[in-house]
Amino acid sequence: MSFEARALLLVTAALLSVGLAMLYSASAIVAVNAGSPGHFFVLRQATGAIAGMVAFAVAAKLDADVWRRWAWPIMGASLLMMLVIILPGTESISGRVYGSRRYLFNGSLQPSELAKFAVLVWTPMLLVKKGDAVRRLGKGLLPFILVIGALSVLAILEPDYSVAMMFCLLMAVLLFVGGARVAHFLFLAALVVPLLAQQLASKPYVRERIRSFLADEASESSRKAPTADQQYQSLVAVGSGGLTGVGFGQGNQQRGWLPLAYNDFVGSVVGEEFGFLGIAGLTLGFAAYGWLGFRIARNARTPFCSLLAVGLTFATVLTAFIHIGVVIDLLPNTGLTLPFFSYGRSNLVLTLGMTGILVNIGSERERVYGTAATDPLVATAV
Repeated sequence: MSFEARALLLVTAALLSVGLAMLYSASAIVAVNAGSPGHFFVLRQATGAIAGMVAFAVAAKLDADVWRRWAWPIMGASLLMMLVIILPGTESISGRVYGSRRYLFNGSLQPSELAKFAVLVWTPMLLVKKGDAVRRLGKGLLPFILVIGALSVLAILEPDYSVAMMFCLLMAVLLFVGGARVAHFLFLAALVVPLLAQQLASKPYVRERIRSFLADEASESSRKAPTADQQYQSLVAVGSGGLTGVGFGQGNQQRGWLPLAYNDFVGSVVGEEFGFLGIAGLTLGFAAYGWLGFRIARNARTPFCSLLAVGLTFATVLTAFIHIGVVIDLLPNTGLTLPFFSYGRSNLVLTLGMTGILVNIGSERERVYGTAATDPLVATAV
């Protein structure tokens, strides 16, 4: 492996280890109050970590170029599973969590996570295939618009607006890096933004979140709106931590004050227990992940691998920074989790698998599996 791949492996191991410890601190009291052992959530997460490490090992050995052949099957499976979630009569296998239908098989599988990976694989595949044609609106960008539109509509119907916007943002970044014209982005934005704004405005809870954020109600102790309470408690947690924090396991917000402290707001627990230094360390850890990932993308062996590495890195780092921004009230509440930290096995397995692909792209020596596998006869002849 190259220096970047080895360093990425160490950064990932550090984030995963700290993440499991913070998840235990954030979830133990919640589990006990629910009548379960204190290690309930972290033990389930550990099973996801084990599966994720297997995914990491396989992805690190499997030549990254093979994902180019699997792009369409992965995209098709993602569209099918997201459709199954919202179909009438499938409540027995999908169910509702906080009013949304986002999971299959009793919460074991979240199709939107697979769909996110599908976007990251399918978009580079089609970009490389189209080449310069991507600079044309009709034959170039139209297929991307149709597919991402279908994914976004299915996500909205769950409903999950954060994931829908993430799909669009990931594809937009890859199209920009792949050579699409800026004028086309402006044209599409002029069409899509008004429709998206109208759709968001039609949902009272989304409208209230945005209004509360713009009014800065989270900073007021009176907590005028219920939607501001979660971010207000997050600010209390981060503010209570001061410079160095109150100590591991000594936080108060996870005692029932901060909803979903082990998931959407696990970064708040980091801020309370490890203070400003903890939040800064968290930010630097994901910044290092991004720096190494983009260096791997720059040195990738094929255009497809380069675009794939850009997408994988951007997806993980952007999600982390949005989560941190929500925790410190720089952004409205989006419901995005913190990679390696938040409870959720589908996301953990996917993130570790994506990191394994990055490590493979960053490998410089013999590749055993895949279309670009080293030919021992050629190696001997040289």
